[in-house]
Amino acid sequence: MTTISLLRRTTKSSPTISSLLSLAISSFSTQCFVRRTASLSVPTEAPPAPKKIPFTVSTHGITRQDPYRWMKNTEDTDFADYVQRENAYAQAFMADTEALRRDLVSEMKTRIPEEIFTPPERWGPWLYRQYIPKGKEYPLLCRRLDKVETNWLSGLFRGGEEEEEVVLDWNQIAEQYGYVHIGVCRVSPDHNYLAYTVDPEGGERFLLQIKDLRTGLLVPRLEVDGVVSLAWALDGVTLFYTVADECQRPHRVVVTNVESDGRDDTVVFTEKDSSFCVDITTTKDGKFVTINSNSRTSSEVYIVNADKPMANLRRTRERVPGVQCFLEHHNGFFYILTNSPSNATSEWSGEGYYLTRCLVEELEASDWQIVFCPNDEVLIQDMDMFNDYLVLFLNKNGFPMLCSIDMPVKANMKHMDDLNPWYFPLPPDQCSVAPGSNHNFQSSIYRVVLSSPVMPDTIVDYDVSRRLFSIVQQERGVIGNSDSSTPWYPADGSIENRCQLDDRTSEEQDGQLDSRMHKWEGLSDAYVCERQEVSSHDGVEVPLTILYSREASKKSESPGMLICYGAYGEALDKSWCTNRLSMLDRGWVIAFADVRGGGGRDFSWHKSGTGSLKQSSIQDFIHSANYLIEKGYVHRHHLAAIGYSAGAILPAAAMNMHPSLFRAAILKVPFVDVLNTLSDSKLPLTLLDHEEFGNPDIQTDFRSILSYSPYDNIRRDVCYPSMHVTTSFHDSRVGVWEGAKWVAKIRESTCEDCSRAVILRTNMNGGHFGEGGRYAQCEETAFDYAFLIKIMGHHNNR
Repeated sequence: MTTISLLRRTTKSSPTISSLLSLAISSFSTQCFVRRTASLSVPTEAPPAPKKIPFTVSTHGITRQDPYRWMKNTEDTDFADYVQRENAYAQAFMADTEALRRDLVSEMKTRIPEEIFTPPERWGPWLYRQYIPKGKEYPLLCRRLDKVETNWLSGLFRGGEEEEEVVLDWNQIAEQYGYVHIGVCRVSPDHNYLAYTVDPEGGERFLLQIKDLRTGLLVPRLEVDGVVSLAWALDGVTLFYTVADECQRPHRVVVTNVESDGRDDTVVFTEKDSSFCVDITTTKDGKFVTINSNSRTSSEVYIVNADKPMANLRRTRERVPGVQCFLEHHNGFFYILTNSPSNATSEWSGEGYYLTRCLVEELEASDWQIVFCPNDEVLIQDMDMFNDYLVLFLNKNGFPMLCSIDMPVKANMKHMDDLNPWYFPLPPDQCSVAPGSNHNFQSSIYRVVLSSPVMPDTIVDYDVSRRLFSIVQQERGVIGNSDSSTPWYPADGSIENRCQLDDRTSEEQDGQLDSRMHKWEGLSDAYVCERQEVSSHDGVEVPLTILYSREASKKSESPGMLICYGAYGEALDKSWCTNRLSMLDRGWVIAFADVRGGGGRDFSWHKSGTGSLKQSSIQDFIHSANYLIEKGYVHRHHLAAIGYSAGAILPAAAMNMHPSLFRAAILKVPFVDVLNTLSDSKLPLTLLDHEEFGNPDIQTDFRSILSYSPYDNIRRDVCYPSMHVTTSFHDSRVGVWEGAKWVAKIRESTCEDCSRAVILRTNMNGGHFGEGGRYAQCEETAFDYAFLIKIMGHHNNR
């Protein structure tokens, strides 16, 4: 499905709760936190104090003071000096945790296999895989030619007909730039070229690179930056790419011949509406290139024949506000997911995608033939097309499901089972499903990665033609304090647990795992993963996922952390993470709040936490925190809040409303200066985000945003939680000044003693997603965890 996630205040990362209507907000003592914790070590020197330049802004009759507005000018030498002094203060504050951080890093690295690989995946005559060599931070994309159609396992024992070659080495790029961020990679249909984009500085202005895979050399051509997405035509030399404007909005589609120097590149489409972004892709069979122009809520699709790349574009339908559509092609038909087919809007009053279709030559028709209508139980979220079958990503009452449907399909089905689907067996509860690359249109095997908070990442192949499924590879977790790393299996090449479905009906299967697949729950004996429902302020049930160690956690005594996101309809990432074991084994509880505004049980879940309803997201988060305390999952005074990017709005706003609810908070590249940022149309993402958060030029939106904007609601002379705030100097999604302004104002306004336990760390090189490979990420996570352990005073709770 076409998305514009690249242009969201989100993290890689992206990816559930219920609560207490009349519950009073929990609070610890009214005494200053630092005075109550005599063992907390703080630097003797005072925290940095940036300069203040008076600035007054008046909007809709309301006047605000913003003495730190000058920080938006990141070229001001005083700003660079300020964040460097904050970095030094943060290091001084954390100096007494060096030994703890070393222990944490050692634990985390011990759980990482020396070598990591993905099983090969066939695409045409080639087998592709990713591989991280011993001692390396980043992966290599590799391939080998295998002209015999066979499974990847048997190829291991033939000795290999062709030597494996490296298609792209992230480590070499990191050495070249001192930083690595690859945007997209696209191999040409004939497998002769690799087109990819690389961000050399962290500001997400990606350079286009084209590599001739026959020679291993880059194709010399004019430099093109600001490239966002790529799509190949069938001839293997014509490449479409999108270019971003000065606000980093991809707005233009350009076509090039990769065997030229780029001087004759031709613009074929320009999106003039600044609230729309352009994305390009190809249909799965490679026969059409699709140009998708999307706002947050609306979309419009143009197509071009991939065998006639310079032909005129064809448009599906003229865009309509609130109407979205995404299409695939199969044997002369376009299959389209849309939330509003013109001839069926009266049949479905809820929100969800219809599966429709039309003949290629009837794409512009006003009515598309309906294949399946959504209903109150099952919603379609995405699709993936193959020659013999269609894969549908479904949501049933908030839980993911996948099924395959034989192609071609019949039209006008009223119930999903009328399509005779095969529901893929999945593990029970809390499972996240991420598709593999699945490039091969002719394949009968569909690959996914399954994961949950207590189930290590598991690569599964579903054989659609035979309705079999196989665990191809699963990461083995390290339990407790084990010092020995355990490899991924099958290390010896053996495929585990090839099973066939029994005779249950599809409803009985319900997308759940066959009981014989018990190995997928390998860590549930050591760690508990619960899903609770928390009643929020308005009675809405909010999903809350709670993770803890059976042995180490103690009722009403454990420290805990509550993680959130709650924006753009993005599901909160709850997949397996070995680093969390270091906290779980120390008795910590880790909870995930799937608040409104994020991904949920239906499409309305997102809308119910956007615009004027954003306060619902914040209240969901607050009530989730109280649930953890009142139900005894965590100690009343030992709960931390964690928010990333746009998700940092929730803990920051919650701290303003209830400063004593949390003992500590970690805010990563936080979007906290919401009102000022959304008022500046020159900043990247601002115009797009008006659909998500509101437009301050509209008085009602202005007052709504002002009511929760964290920077504008910091309370004076109040004890706030200890905080670890991170920013990135070259961040193009959330300006580095947002976190810096937040910390400066916290220090100026709140309790002087408590604010000494607020630290700001700025990455001077990377962008929104930071930098560093698998080992560097251990260092970053260890710093976060050590901060929380220091604040809570749980150094030895292991």
